[in-house]
Amino acid sequence: MKLTLHIWRQAGPEDKGRFMTYQADDVSPDMSFLEMLDVLNEGLLGEGKEPVAFDHDCREGICGMCGMVINGRPHGPMEATTTCQLHMRTFKDGDEIWIEPWRARAFPIVKDLIVNRSAFDRIIQAGGYISIRTGSAPDANEIPVPKDASDRSMDAAACIGCGACVAVCPNAAAMLFTGAKIAHLGLLPQGQPERRERALAMVQAMDSEDFGGCSNHKECEAACPKGISIDFIAAMNVDLLGALCKSRD
Repeated sequence: MKLTLHIWRQAGPEDKGRFMTYQADDVSPDMSFLEMLDVLNEGLLGEGKEPVAFDHDCREGICGMCGMVINGRPHGPMEATTTCQLHMRTFKDGDEIWIEPWRARAFPIVKDLIVNRSAFDRIIQAGGYISIRTGSAPDANEIPVPKDASDRSMDAAACIGCGACVAVCPNAAAMLFTGAKIAHLGLLPQGQPERRERALAMVQAMDSEDFGGCSNHKECEAACPKGISIDFIAAMNVDLLGALCKSRD
């Protein structure tokens, strides 16, 4: 296939960026989207030009590093698919593809398609852990976990922290990410003692960053490559309200 690529290029956080156009010839339908960018970069390096900077790591859809907006949609046109899992057979010969980074104040651009997502790390650091003693690993594993709680916890834990929910939200809200990270611990027996305190600490950390507020547009759920439900936002709000009421007692 022959494709026309319009890629956002920005040398650094303080520089002005712009779209630059490249021609990609002999693109195999079996390539992943990132492999196509690899081939493009090899050509640019061969011409003595600066390659396109983009994030990637596992290329197996589990690390969340490969986030970019493709033709206006985070991770591209396929549902429940990360950029690294997107194959070029999704596109047609002669297509024009627009590629840009996440657009959110909380995710400042580092270079080209790379953004700084350390705001997510700070939310996790605020309370995304269990600090109470549960004994050694065998002791913790002996605690019965109801099947429904286990299933819902695993659904929440599927979040890979890619940031697509923030990128697609008209308010750049991080509530789906935060809700999932609160829920996957709070639903388990081991996470119950700190459940409300965890919600309060992580929401406060989220609010201290430059994220917007949720207005229930549900774009986050639609764009999430792991299908995280907005039900976890509702659950987070319940835990937060409980924490606030307890603090006033």
